[in-house]
Amino acid sequence: MLTCFGIPLGMMALSSLHSDEAGWTLANYGRIIGSAYFWGVLISTLRLAAIVTASTLILGYTLAYYIVFHLHNGIARRVVYAILITPLFTSAIVLSFGWILMLGPAGAINHWLRALGIIDRPLDLLYSWTGIAIALTYTMLPLMVLTISSVLQNIDRVLLAASADLGGGPFATFVAVTFPLSLPGVATGSLIVFALSVSAYVVPSIMSGGRHLVISMLIYQQYMVVFDFGFGAALSIVLLIVTFIIIGIYSVVLERSSSTAWEPT
Repeated sequence: MLTCFGIPLGMMALSSLHSDEAGWTLANYGRIIGSAYFWGVLISTLRLAAIVTASTLILGYTLAYYIVFHLHNGIARRVVYAILITPLFTSAIVLSFGWILMLGPAGAINHWLRALGIIDRPLDLLYSWTGIAIALTYTMLPLMVLTISSVLQNIDRVLLAASADLGGGPFATFVAVTFPLSLPGVATGSLIVFALSVSAYVVPSIMSGGRHLVISMLIYQQYMVVFDFGFGAALSIVLLIVTFIIIGIYSVVLERSSSTAWEPT
């Protein structure tokens, strides 16, 4: 852990405090604090990660719930899981170019929507924030489904039967029993997806078409184009700190919600 994470992080932190012109300095962080451009990119990145996390959670929970509680055939369940994890074994570059074909004006998405009479003209999905969010959601969905389904599978069915015996319908049982017990999976899946989405580079860089910028692309530019390693390291440290703060707040809120849900009334 120290070798693989601690030492590189320490080296990056030291690099962020160094400048070729001024030596050891906090100037890189001063540039970040005073840069409206950076904060705009950061807010856009966090908003994108939040949208991807929310959409992945909704789709992932629904799919995981169906697999665990309604898909009883073992072979069918294995097939669904095999299809589900396919994106994990496919290059993000290949997936991104596939979505470019799907989301284009003459792509499959617009073709289906026009065939169904939902739209009259093609939607501007390609090289947009919407297109980036769709591609990232597809990429992250398997992680959310696998995390939540593993928790749902371990829920004691006796509790569900007890809820039904006490007169609870399917919806009441879900709200009072299933969902509270699945919150650990929801928390873990959401944190994984958010952390990966906020630091994603390949999918946003391809799907944006150069029209939009996320913080990982800005960091890449500082390292590989501008060759300002100190400022790139400072950007990385700030992103790491902001991400940890958001994850910490989310964890505390979710933990309190979980404990409140199980307080006796």
